[in-house]
Amino acid sequence: MDVEAQKRAAAARALELVRPGMRIGLGTGSTARYFVDLLGERVRAGLDVVAVPTSEATRAQAAQRGIALTTLDDVPGLDLTIDGADEIAPDLTLIKGGGGALLREKIVAAASARMVVIADESKWVSTLGRFPLPIEIAPFGAAATTRAVDAAVRDAGCAGPAVLRKGQDGKIFVTDGGHWILDAHLQRITDPPGLAARLGAVPGVMEYGLFIGMAQAAILAGAGGVRLVERR
Repeated sequence: MDVEAQKRAAAARALELVRPGMRIGLGTGSTARYFVDLLGERVRAGLDVVAVPTSEATRAQAAQRGIALTTLDDVPGLDLTIDGADEIAPDLTLIKGGGGALLREKIVAAASARMVVIADESKWVSTLGRFPLPIEIAPFGAAATTRAVDAAVRDAGCAGPAVLRKGQDGKIFVTDGGHWILDAHLQRITDPPGLAARLGAVPGVMEYGLFIGMAQAAILAGAGGVRLVERR
């Protein structure tokens, strides 16, 4: 299978976890899009579920596919969230946010009884950090926040700059919540909880793309097929 076929295979396996009546969190990104498409097919065939999207892009896709949508203000919690990941460590600590939706993705994941990530095998890594770590910040005081983020990264034993994300048009990337994103090029994160604690203490940091202890399982698709990895 090529990478796109692997992503779709992982999404198809995740669809087997969905049961009638579930409240489902819908992730954002290239692999999550396959899941939304497949879920839409099931809904059109009669499956009764309701979903909370993690981005405006996912909201639009799900609505177009006929999936009933709700919000976390209107439901007490979610049964299951299916989302992608940019990197997955063996303990299922994740880097997420390459698509720019990390804040909403983390809110939805935290409101879920179970979070399952779906990905192609290239996202499975022994140590996190080669993929730049997204850090969502308030636009106000962005330069000061960036300096504080750089200091927090150094204190956590990581190396590499935090660079303001820009779109293909050269303009600053703005999240659905109106925030900006720093991409920290760290190469290697040896202590994710320590780094998370330092980043969380920086005023102006709205959220960071380390998801620690949130995913219960990962569905990975590769040339040899699809496998399920569960967190111990």
